[in-house]
Formats: sequence, C-alpha cells, structure tokens
Amino acid sequence: MADHDRRDLPTVLVFADDWGRHPSSCQHLVSHLLDRYQVLWINTIGTRQPRLDFATLSRGLEKIVQWAVPKGKEARARAGEGRHPNLRVLNPKMWPSFGSRLERRINRSLLLRQIAPFLTGLPQPAVAVTNIPVVADLVGHLPVRRWVYYCVDDFAEWPGLDGSTLRAMESELVTKVDALIAVSDALQEKLERSRSPVHLLTHGVDLAHWREEVGSRGELLWLSRLERPLIVFWGVIDQRMDVTYLERLAQDLDSGTMLLVGPQSAPPRGLESIPHLVCHPSIPFRELPAVARAADVLIMPYADLPVTRAMQPLKLKEYLATGKPVVVRDLPSTRSWADSLDVVATPEEFSRAVRERLATGLPESQQSGRRRLEEEAWSAKTADFESYLFGFDIEVSRTKTFARSSQGTERLAPSSVDP
Repeated sequence: MADHDRRDLPTVLVFADDWGRHPSSCQHLVSHLLDRYQVLWINTIGTRQPRLDFATLSRGLEKIVQWAVPKGKEARARAGEGRHPNLRVLNPKMWPSFGSRLERRINRSLLLRQIAPFLTGLPQPAVAVTNIPVVADLVGHLPVRRWVYYCVDDFAEWPGLDGSTLRAMESELVTKVDALIAVSDALQEKLERSRSPVHLLTHGVDLAHWREEVGSRGELLWLSRLERPLIVFWGVIDQRMDVTYLERLAQDLDSGTMLLVGPQSAPPRGLESIPHLVCHPSIPFRELPAVARAADVLIMPYADLPVTRAMQPLKLKEYLATGKPVVVRDLPSTRSWADSLDVVATPEEFSRAVRERLATGLPESQQSGRRRLEEEAWSAKTADFESYLFGFDIEVSRTKTFARSSQGTERLAPSSVDP
C-alpha cells in the first residue's frame, strides 16, 4: 500500500502496556486491525506502589531506556523489528505516579503535549481505546471523536498496584467514555453498576500457534534437563497464586517437576522451598508451544481472590488449544469450560486431579468439549472489537475503504481471516 493511501486509513489510538513486551489480548486484537487502520500505540506506565525491589527498579530502568532513545534510533529500531507499516509505537515520558491531583495534572500535560501533534491533520479524527484507567484525565482533551474503555482486569485489586488511585480513575473514566467493553462476566457486572450497556468480549486464541507450531518445534535445551513428568504453569508469578495447592501436590508426587514459567512480581512466600518446583524466567511467546509440547499437565493454581474472580486468564484457551490435560481452580472464568478440563476447589482435589491426568491423559469427553475453541479465534473476536470501537461509524469506514479499493488501491482484508 502506498504511503498516501496509508494516510487515508482511519486511525486507532491505543493506550496499553508496552507493545511486544508480552502478547496481551489488546495486542492480539490490534494486530488483526493493522491491515485496515493506522494504529498509534502508546506505551504507558502503571501505578505500582513505590517499593525498593528488583521488579520495580528493573521496570523503571526499562522505561528510562525507552525515553532516552533518540527519535532517529527509535525509528530505525522500529523498522528493524519488522513491525507492520501501519503501526507506530510511542514511548511518552510520564511522571511515575498518579497518586495526587498534582501528579495527575503533570501527566495530563506531559501526555497531551507529546501525543496531540500526532493526531492533528488526520483525514478524520482518531478513535481512542484504552485498557488502563490512568488516561481518565485525557478524555475530552485529545482531538479524538470517540473513546472506548476495554476493561481487561480489576487492576484496583491487583497485588502491588496503587488500588485506590486506579479505582478512582476508573470510576471517572467509565462516566466519560463512549463505549465500554469487558472481558469477563464479573467485570461486565462491575462496570454495569456504574453505567450500561457494557459489551462482553471474552479472550480469543491463536489456534495455529498452539497446534501447528507445537508439532514442528524441537524441545528447548533447558527443558530437557528437568525431571519428568512435567506439570506446567506459565504467566506472572505473584500473590494471586495459591501456594497451598502446590505444596499439597509436591507432597503427593513421587517424581517429576512442577515448572512455573514467567516473571516474578512479589511471589508468595514459601514458593522457593517447595520440593519438585522450578521457576524459570519469561521466555518469548514463540517458544511457549515447545513448553506445552513437553508438558504432561497444565495447571492454573490461582487463589480465590477478588482479582482472580474478575479476571479472564488469557492462558486458559491457550492451554486448551494445546491438547494437553488442564487442571484449574474453580473460578468464574473457568466454570464455563468445565467440560474441557478439571475444575477443583481444594488443594486435595488439585493434587488428585493432576496425578490422575498424569496417569490417564486427556479423556475423550474433554476432547469433545474443546471443539468450541474453533469459534474462539482472535480474528472472530476482532470483528466484534472493531464494531464496538467504531459503533455506527464502522459501516462508513468499511464503505470508504472499499471505495478506495474499487479505484485501484489495496483491497480490504476480511476481518475473519486468521494471521
């Protein structure tokens, strides 16, 4: 597509976690929009409570490095990473807190000054979407035609975050935006207590990534050193994890390894002393299918907390797509897939279910239940996401794009096509 044709595409402004840092639901959805829209992605900061620990210091250093890269080098880096030509990623400088009115005014001023110039001169005003509440102060001040809040978690309940600030900013954001999207029933119900309607859009899954690539990749070297069988979790290792589940399973195992793969963010006490348990740092998303192929059972030993009752774990459908047995905590997000995995409510049930699946593998009844995954592709989720973003404007947008196609420019790619 020529540059002048690209400039005519509608623009989506996205406020979210750092692009490429981990494959969030927002990144999956936006990736499917890039052939039809220009995307201006804003890497933002969270509202972690100040603490002197490795995770906070390393994350702070990461943001400082992003801000310090000269614009020319940043552009060359973007080109070298092979990003889509319709994607532009910004790392605006921000004050590392929103805890006071003054700090919020500082961040509003900083963000407006750095982002507004990219929105002026567009053929039509951008549509803005955010999956974090900290942009509440920007609504009504940036030159966009529509704001959408894509609620992916109850961040006010997340361990280590500034819950009171996030709760206050989300309350303000909900009253200001034009549309609301929630990824779980619990989040939908929470938002509807303040305002309705709230669109429900559960997470999708890239079936090709977990099915086709798993069979074609060899085993990672570090995996080959672990004692079998392998009982695997991947994701953030933090206070949401129930140590008592892992402790009980460790007591009942004669051999094997419980492998937790992912970043540690204030992990629960006692984790490091559990027998048979190994923690491994984050690995690239492209390598996770190899971990899944080596696993005998996949687990989600979350505690029953307000934050876990509200969440929709991205890994749930990823686990199911691997074809491996899955054992999870009884939570609202897992109950709808109870025909496809084992749902447990106590450490004893957890240990018994994992050991049974180690012995028997995936039962036929659960294989049948997973056929529903065929309807959960990210491409299908993106079609709904797109309609919620643009509302009634979506048909106008598509008509204009098809009109350009009929004049000889690139044809609109159907939103249902897998990547």
